Amino acid sequence: MTEITFYTHADDLLDVARRVAAKAYGQGKQVMIYAPDATTAAAIDRLLWTTPALGFVPHCRDSDALAGETPVLIGTDADALRSADVMINLHTGQPPAFARFERLVEIVGLDEAGVEQGRARYRFYKTRGYAMQTHDLRPHAS
Repeated sequence: MTEITFYTHADDLLDVARRVAAKAYGQGKQVMIYAPDATTAAAIDRLLWTTPALGFVPHCRDSDALAGETPVLIGTDADALRSADVMINLHTGQPPAFARFERLVEIVGLDEAGVEQGRARYRFYKTRGYAMQTHDLRPHAS
């Protein structure tokens, strides 16, 4: 069954997605960054090209000719991956093919609408019995 990880209180959703994708890639995992919104897909694509300055995460759009050979894909076609290891959701609802993946990453920001959408996704997964973890990204005062 898919393990679901929520990262909450993210001040930059795309940077969290970039870091999770880079870590998964470093572990030899195939990653689908689920981004049905063209603006979000373009933004995460740019970020993966430029950050970190001295590193690179090989990625492309799921419609690209090289999608079958690329470890990190951006888009909505989960079938374009060779193996369903990690899906990072950059959409407001749960992605359709998430249950095929070993791990689903949900990132919840700080805005009220995003928090409520994150709560709805959390309830959806919880009522269906998925194993879940939550990581609060707020800096904790000492």
